[in-house]
Amino acid sequence: MIRRGLPLLLLLLAALAATAAAAAGPDLGAVQKQGLNWTAIGMFLLFVLGTLGITYRAAAQTRSAADFYAAGGGISAGQNALAIAGDYMSAASFLGISGLVFASGFDGLIYSIGFLVGWPIVLFLIAERLRNLGKFTFADVASFRLDQTRIRLLSATGTLVVVAFYLIAQMVGAGKLIQLLFGLDYLYAVVLVGLLMIVYVAFGGMKATTWVQIIKACLLLAGASFMAAAVLWRYGFNPEALFAAAVQEHPQHDAIMAPGGLVSDPISALSLGLGLMFGTAGLPHILMRFFTVADARAARKSVFYATGLIAYFYILTFIIGFGAITFLMSDPGYFKPGPEGAYDRVAGLIGGTNMAAIHLANATGGALFLGFISAVAFATILAVVAGLTLAGASAVSHDLYAQVLARGRTSEQQEVRLSKLAAVAIGLVAIGLGYVFENQNVAFMVGLAFAVAASCNFPVLAMSILWKGTTTTGALVGGLIGLVSAVVMVVLSKAVWVATLGFATALFPYDNPALFSMPVAFLAIWAVSSLDASARARRERDSFEAQYVRSETGIGAAAAHAH
Repeated sequence: MIRRGLPLLLLLLAALAATAAAAAGPDLGAVQKQGLNWTAIGMFLLFVLGTLGITYRAAAQTRSAADFYAAGGGISAGQNALAIAGDYMSAASFLGISGLVFASGFDGLIYSIGFLVGWPIVLFLIAERLRNLGKFTFADVASFRLDQTRIRLLSATGTLVVVAFYLIAQMVGAGKLIQLLFGLDYLYAVVLVGLLMIVYVAFGGMKATTWVQIIKACLLLAGASFMAAAVLWRYGFNPEALFAAAVQEHPQHDAIMAPGGLVSDPISALSLGLGLMFGTAGLPHILMRFFTVADARAARKSVFYATGLIAYFYILTFIIGFGAITFLMSDPGYFKPGPEGAYDRVAGLIGGTNMAAIHLANATGGALFLGFISAVAFATILAVVAGLTLAGASAVSHDLYAQVLARGRTSEQQEVRLSKLAAVAIGLVAIGLGYVFENQNVAFMVGLAFAVAASCNFPVLAMSILWKGTTTTGALVGGLIGLVSAVVMVVLSKAVWVATLGFATALFPYDNPALFSMPVAFLAIWAVSSLDASARARRERDSFEAQYVRSETGIGAAAAHAH
C-alpha cells in the first residue's frame, strides 16, 4: 500500500511546493520580506524532488523495524559521519553563530567551541558503548540492566521534551527565514517544512532521513567553503588582515576582538559551555545515529570523522561572521535607515543579524549564490526536523508502546506502523506549534533543549553505563530532578521570566541552568542509588559486570541486533 500511495503523495507535495511559491503574498510586516527569489525556489525544488526520489526508494527497501529505525545497520562510517554532521549543523549554527560573530566579534566563538567540544565526550564515553548495548534508541542502553518500564518512561519523556523544544525553534525559524529569503508567507513555509518531514520519516524512515542529511551536509559545507574562501581571497588569505579590516569597520572597533561582550560573567560562560558540551551527548536524534552502522568500530570512526567535519564547519562560520563585518558594514544597501536617517550597522541589518551570512552570500557570489545559500538554509532546517521527528516517533513507538504498554508482546509491523503514525502526529503538532509561536522569542527553546539533554538524558545514560552502583530508583529520581530543575530554572531566567512573560526581575539570574541542574542530577542519582538497599537494587548491581563486558567488547551485540 505504501508503494502504491507514495508516488501520488510525492507528486502532491511537489505541487504544493510550486503552489506555495506562486502564491507568495505581499509583505506581512512582522519580518521584512524580499521579492520572490526564483533562483532559490528553483534550487530548493531540485533538492526536494531529489530527496523525495530517495524517500520513494528507501520506502521500497524498508521492511523491518531495524530498517525503519536504524537503516538496517547498513550505513558506512563515512556516510554516518556526514549524516551526523548534517543532523548537527543546524540553521542555528550556520546563521546564528555567524550572526553572533557579526554582532559581537570574538565572543561568538563561545558557541562554536561549546557545540564542538561535546564531540570528544561522545567519542570516548558514549559512541562505542551505545552501539554495543543498544538497538534503536538510547533508552535501550539506559534500561539495559535497570527496570525497563520506569527507565523507558523517563528516557522517552526526556526525548520528547528535547524534541518538542528543538522542533518549535526549528519550525519558527523555518517560517521566518523562508518568509525573508524566498518571499513565501509564514504559514506556507511552516506547512511545507512539516509535510516534507512527515514524508521523509513516515515513508522512508532512517534511510531516507540519513540521505537527506548527507546531501544537506555536502551542500552546506560546499556553500560555506566557497563563501569563506571568497572572504579570505579578498585579504590574500591572511586572517590577520581580515581581523584588522573588521576592527576598522565595526562600530565597537577593538572591543570585537576581546571576550566579555556576549557573555559577561564567568558563571554564565561556564554554565553555557557545560550545557552545550554535555547536551550534545544527550541529544536523542544524535544518539540514534550510532545504531545505523554495522558495529562499535564503525560508530567510533563515524564520530571521529564527524568531529573533523563539524570543526571545519565552525571555523568557516567564524570566517563568515568576520567577513560579513568587512563586506556588509561598508555598504548602506544592506541596512535599514533609522528614524532620523542614520544607519545602525549592527541591529539595522535587513532581516536582523541572523541574516548576515545570507547577505554575505549576495556580496560574494551575487544573486545565483544567494539563491543557492537560501535553498541550503531551508534544506538545513528540513534535515534537522526530519532527524528530530524520527527520534520522537521512535520514543513513542519503540520505548512507550512496544516496551512499556505492550511489554514486548507486539510485532515489528505493528511497531513500525505506530511509529509512522507518531511521525505524522508529531509533524502536525510541529506545524501547529510553529504557527502558534510565530511571534514569540524562541531563542531560549534551543538552550532549554540542550539544558534538558545535559541535565536528564546525559546523567542517566552516563551513570547507567559507567557506575556499577546505579539503580533504577536512583536513575529515575536523578533524571526527573534534572529535567524539572532545568525547565524551572530556564522559565525563571531573564530570557523567559522577563523578556517573554513580562515580569520586572528574573528569579534565576542566569539564562543557562546546566551548571546547576546537571550536578544536581548526578548527585541525586548517586545519593539515592547509594541508599537503595532493596533486592532489586542488588540484582541490578550484580548484573553490571555482564553489561560492562558487552559494552567494552561488543560480545553478544551482533546477536541482539540480528533479532
